[in-house]
Amino acid sequence: MTPDEIIQRRVARELHPGTLVNLGIGLPTGVAQYIDPNAGILFQSENGIVGMGSRPPEGMEDEELTDAGGIFTTAVPGAATVDSTFSFGLIRGGHLDATVLGGLEVDEHGHLANWVVPGKMVPGMGGAMDLVSGARRVIVAMQHTAKGRPKIVPECKLPLTSTRRVTLIVTDMAVIEPTDLGLILLERAPGVEVGQIVAATSARLGVPDYVPEMAFAG
Repeated sequence: MTPDEIIQRRVARELHPGTLVNLGIGLPTGVAQYIDPNAGILFQSENGIVGMGSRPPEGMEDEELTDAGGIFTTAVPGAATVDSTFSFGLIRGGHLDATVLGGLEVDEHGHLANWVVPGKMVPGMGGAMDLVSGARRVIVAMQHTAKGRPKIVPECKLPLTSTRRVTLIVTDMAVIEPTDLGLILLERAPGVEVGQIVAATSARLGVPDYVPEMAFAG
């Protein structure tokens, strides 16, 4: 499996039938391909889709059907399109069971930074702040390091998306839960040793005596 597939398949296990879930643009959107379309999970996209499907096969794209990142997507039977007011009403009103978002940094407090790198142009800040504040569960799906540098850090240096603590961090190396006691290592990726995870994490990390290997969806 590629690093992205490890993350997407592991995140897919966190999503349950009968729930409404937002998938952030980029890596998180790929989680949909590992969910059974008959599983009863509805994906919401803040640009106005309730019932978003996976990416269409090449040649089957509909130029009027894209996700929040402008990437071609599909809609499942029974899907609805709504305006921005309704879409953000779902998010801000606390009606999302979960959101899966990418991350630039997550710190020891479970705070996420993912919406801007100072000095770089931002085409639009999107709905990340609303999603982190409004969804019942916030799952961060990201690579464990970037160009060899840890992305799980003692304090975020980038501007925070929210001061709310995220629910779970899933990387290509580990599953980590932010808690009142700090970050706790829950699982390790296949072939990855605990020592490698600790070395690639600059934040303090609680390590239980036994850390099982990840299991995957699909």
